[in-house]
Amino acid sequence: MKPEFLRSLKGYSAKSFLQDISAGVIVGIVALPLAIAFGIASGVSPAQGIFTAIVAGFIISVFGGSKVQIGGPTGAFVVIVYGIMQQYGYSGLVIATMMAGVLILLLGAFKLGGLIKFIPYTIITGFTAGIAVVIFTSQIGDFLGLKTGKVPGDFIGKLGAYGSVIGTFNPWAFGIALACLIVIFVWPRVSRKIPGSLVVIILATVAVQVFSIPVDTIGSRYGSIPTTLPAPALPAFSFELVQKMFGPAVSIAILASIESLLSAVVADGMIGAKHDSNMELVAQGLANLVCPLFGGIPATGAIARTATNVKNGGRSPVAGIVHAITLLLILLFLGRFVVYI
Repeated sequence: MKPEFLRSLKGYSAKSFLQDISAGVIVGIVALPLAIAFGIASGVSPAQGIFTAIVAGFIISVFGGSKVQIGGPTGAFVVIVYGIMQQYGYSGLVIATMMAGVLILLLGAFKLGGLIKFIPYTIITGFTAGIAVVIFTSQIGDFLGLKTGKVPGDFIGKLGAYGSVIGTFNPWAFGIALACLIVIFVWPRVSRKIPGSLVVIILATVAVQVFSIPVDTIGSRYGSIPTTLPAPALPAFSFELVQKMFGPAVSIAILASIESLLSAVVADGMIGAKHDSNMELVAQGLANLVCPLFGGIPATGAIARTATNVKNGGRSPVAGIVHAITLLLILLFLGRFVVYI
């Protein structure tokens, strides 16, 4: 096995480098709001979503087996991560993620990447649809501007929590959310180069600040955002917690493996290439082993960001590396403005 990054250096041209830089910068900009959103939806801070996109994105591109895979936090993990955070806190999530990283590494090392082709399509479709429903229900509270506090992780529990505080409905929050949703759907008719998610973040943030609209911002809810990556730190391990986290770790490992390899297969079809599934699993394992040391959460290959990379000309792992560097530069120099979103 050999990382695709090293393979791609053979015959790599200046033209390819410029294309990869352009694609990487665009994907980095697209990844910012997604990293923030998935961090919040998972029950951690927005900054932790950004940390994950930077660290995991870099590792997956350097060590992965795909030419164009982009790694980071994804919606598929929202259910699992939120549940672990509710029951065990971040210390439990760190241990579960690192254990999952080891399991994924072993899958790659023992060349079990090809097993994904035996998973029935109906299971994948049903699971993906389930993720969509969970993400949808998790956003109802913020969409309506409800003062929910912490809500249960299960579907029925969420609906009950929303119903109990429906009297806190904020029409300003609802209006802004609805306007943003409409712009995101309509924007591709205006431009497919500039992502609609970035457009609505800028427009809505400016509107809220200029007109002093009474809605929550990242700053009012989560406080300040760090403007640098945290120093790596080992979690506090206990044998009892490790035992409890084995089940969640297996779930994270299976989900990360399936989503990553599915994303790589989709990317292969877009560029007419073939990825190394075992090398890809090794990279995913490393990413999930290292990410928690920097305050991150579980990561995997992200289909939407990978497709954005391909559509904008990315053809080697260099684009993914540039994507991670772009996010890091945004964090370093523009991180203080994130609180106003």
